[in-house]
Amino acid sequence: MTLSEIAALVQKGVTHSGFADSLKFDCGDAGVVAIADGHVSLEDRDTDCTLKLSLDNLAKLVTGNLNPMTAVMMGKLKVSGNPAIALKLKELL
Repeated sequence: MTLSEIAALVQKGVTHSGFADSLKFDCGDAGVVAIADGHVSLEDRDTDCTLKLSLDNLAKLVTGNLNPMTAVMMGKLKVSGNPAIALKLKELL
C-alpha cells in the first residue's frame, strides 16, 4: 500500500470523525502522512503528536491489522509529542 492510498483512507476517517487535532505518521525515508486542520497531506509539517513507524506497519494500522496499543508495546510504534492525541486514533481508524 502506498502513502497516497493510506492518506486517502485516513482522510475518510478524518472526515467522518471530525478529528480536529494535528498528528503525523512518520515513516522515515518512505515519507509522512500529516493530519491538520481536518485535512490529510503527504507534506512534512509540525504537529502536536508524531507517530514513528514503518510504512508496512502504517498500512497494517490503517487497515485494522495492527492494534495501536500492541504496536507501542512491541516497539513497532513510537509516540512523541502529546500522547492524548495518539489515543484518539480509534476515532480515525
